[in-house]
Amino acid sequence: MSRMRTGIADPGLYARGLPDLVQRNTRTLALMGGADSVWVPDHLMGILPASIWSPRHIGATRFTPSIDGYLETWTTLGYLAAQNRLARLRLGVGVTDTGRRNPAVTAQAAATLHLLSRGRGILGMGPGERENNEPYGVQWDRPVARFEEAMATIRALWSSGGTPISRDSEFFPLRKAVFDVPPYRGTRPPIWIGAHGPRMLRAAGRYADAWYPAFALRPAEYARRLDQVRTAASDAGRDPQRILPAASLFVFTGVTRDSVDEAITALPAKAFALCAPAEMWKQHGAEHPLGPDFSGIQDLMPQILDEATVQSYAQKVPPTLLREVCLVGTPSEVVEQVAAWRDRGLRYAVLTNMSHLQPDMTKGMLATVPFARILRGLRRL
Repeated sequence: MSRMRTGIADPGLYARGLPDLVQRNTRTLALMGGADSVWVPDHLMGILPASIWSPRHIGATRFTPSIDGYLETWTTLGYLAAQNRLARLRLGVGVTDTGRRNPAVTAQAAATLHLLSRGRGILGMGPGERENNEPYGVQWDRPVARFEEAMATIRALWSSGGTPISRDSEFFPLRKAVFDVPPYRGTRPPIWIGAHGPRMLRAAGRYADAWYPAFALRPAEYARRLDQVRTAASDAGRDPQRILPAASLFVFTGVTRDSVDEAITALPAKAFALCAPAEMWKQHGAEHPLGPDFSGIQDLMPQILDEATVQSYAQKVPPTLLREVCLVGTPSEVVEQVAAWRDRGLRYAVLTNMSHLQPDMTKGMLATVPFARILRGLRRL
């Protein structure tokens, strides 16, 4: 059995006074915890409502004043590549979507990062979320169809060898298009696909080097969907065992169990539960405040939720829901939870530290130490 590898998801936000403070801290934490990679999100606005992003609810806002102040992804990855020449951390986008950028531009950005970082780039891809598309005039109809065509386009360009290529496509046709950014020592960036539904799982089997879902899965369900990805890979004539089983997991930890409990009962943590689909709420005996058929993070529009609305929704969050959506506990408890995922096939865990989402800034900062212990503990799985 191969050992567990880990990555850290950077918040992607600018900091007051020193714009790259958050990214510096992420890099330091990755080195402390022995992580393999650092990941940068591709967002234009946050997944938490800006109406609650204030010191009254989140102490860390004294340093990061806006949940919507995202640094541009590829620029940030280039900056991190320049800062990590010795550490050799791998660098991933987690994840970008196929609506806001033409896939030829994404193919160029990822190939450039991979080449200039000497083989450290990872291209994370998914169908995207409504919040990062619709408000900016980007069409949000048929996101999965666009995703499938974008993946086929990127693969075709990367394989073209600089020869003009033409390809019919409903969304991204190529007409004697030239792509000649060279591979790094014969390699292109591995493609990690965030897939959950049946059609996306089949797409992951056809195109992915790694399957990379994000939360809202139980370990048993993870194993079932991993089998679907591998079956799709086999149907496409690919070796299913070459697809790396990965996952994006969200962590609430602390120095003591009391500090952990305090964090997950705070308003920001409960607001994060709105990202879970209505189906999962129902399994915990509650109806999602946004409706019984709400899909979760893919269709969440946090910018329209005022503070009073968020507080009223938070009161409806089942106490057990966050403990299923996230990894919650002291370091030893979280490592044990990830072990359950490991037993169901997971081999690469990319962790997001959510512990700072609480009113007490000091406790949020202190949670960095147990988070680093979790990273080190996972290396022994």
